Amino acid sequence: LVNRGYTKWTLKQYDAGLADVERALALEPDYQYAKGELLHMRMYTADWQDFARLKAAVENGVRRGQRIVQPFIFQAVAETPADARDCSRIWAGHKYPEQGVARHDRAARKGNKKIRIGYVSGEFRQQATAILMAGVYDRHTKEKFELVALDAGVSDQSPMRSRLDQAFAPWLALRSLSDQDAAGAIASAGIDILVNLNGYFGDTRMGVFAQRPAPIQVNYLGFPATLGAPYMDYIIADKTVIPESEQAFYDEQVVYLPGCYQANDDQGREMARTPSRGEAGLPDEGFVFCNFNSSYKLTPETFDSWMRILKQVDGSVLWLLESPAPYAENLRKEAEARGVAGDRLIFTPVLPTDLHLARLQLAGLFLDGLPYNAHTTGSDALWAGVPLITRTGTAFAGRVATSLLNAAGL
Repeated sequence: LVNRGYTKWTLKQYDAGLADVERALALEPDYQYAKGELLHMRMYTADWQDFARLKAAVENGVRRGQRIVQPFIFQAVAETPADARDCSRIWAGHKYPEQGVARHDRAARKGNKKIRIGYVSGEFRQQATAILMAGVYDRHTKEKFELVALDAGVSDQSPMRSRLDQAFAPWLALRSLSDQDAAGAIASAGIDILVNLNGYFGDTRMGVFAQRPAPIQVNYLGFPATLGAPYMDYIIADKTVIPESEQAFYDEQVVYLPGCYQANDDQGREMARTPSRGEAGLPDEGFVFCNFNSSYKLTPETFDSWMRILKQVDGSVLWLLESPAPYAENLRKEAEARGVAGDRLIFTPVLPTDLHLARLQLAGLFLDGLPYNAHTTGSDALWAGVPLITRTGTAFAGRVATSLLNAAGL
């Protein structure tokens, strides 16, 4: 039932997938990770029935060391770095245990003059990670460093991919390789520093890192928490997202960047022609609030705050990304229950980055949420000249927008 539910969900048969997982939990309430999947499925479509009880059950399960939720899902509701750490440790210990034998040979690397850095990513394409990181790849001092792209994804033949092709010398395709074979290829390539840009997000290859194919292994950008694995040496952060007083909640050693930890390309972002409000599906009049985070990051508490704001600003609308049905229907019902007309919520489809940034300029203010802030979406807003208002959260994922604003002098 659980496997069928996940499969249906992947095939966008959301109601059927949800029903299978609910049935599985009725049969076996403690089936591993299923309760977390149920929470994620419901949040994805703004189905908040029993939200508080389900969230509390997941949190309590993590604190008891249970296999109840995977870290990618938990980060949307985790409110303390201690809980996030415990969740990652449970997942890493179960799914990606340390293999015990280091595959790298430190002595073999001593004769090389350049430090060889391998970036492991499933998103060497027109995607948020590449958009943020492209300038970093370009800026490495070529006299001191060699860059190797360790591609866990596929090419989209985009201009971004072409740009990345120029930044890296060798490319190694990992997608078709087992973790063991990928680790062997990385060790053979003599990588000195191996950077994990996915963590538990997207095309994760944690199993490769568990083989310890490089002497230094770094957690950066893709996953805003500790990976909870003894073979990850460092996490790159700043003092806003990880205050010095909270380093104990990270199994990696914390390395601080000045300003904001989140890279941003100094070439800016390509933008198309700004559409009219009508072309973007917005009313001709009225203030436009927006939030373009994924639907599963929205909690009832954050939505409560947004509705209080709409009620105080006559004629205003809230502009959100579309998500599969019944997301819009559910949110409009939630708005009505809070005294706000459902048609004041405007839903818009996902668009290519240049078109999205162009339309984003029609918004007057980006309203952030907790416990998971705007990350790349926050950068998008600032690049488009849209003010962003946030609250500083209590864990890494809830402090990123504050870090962005500080870096922008706001």
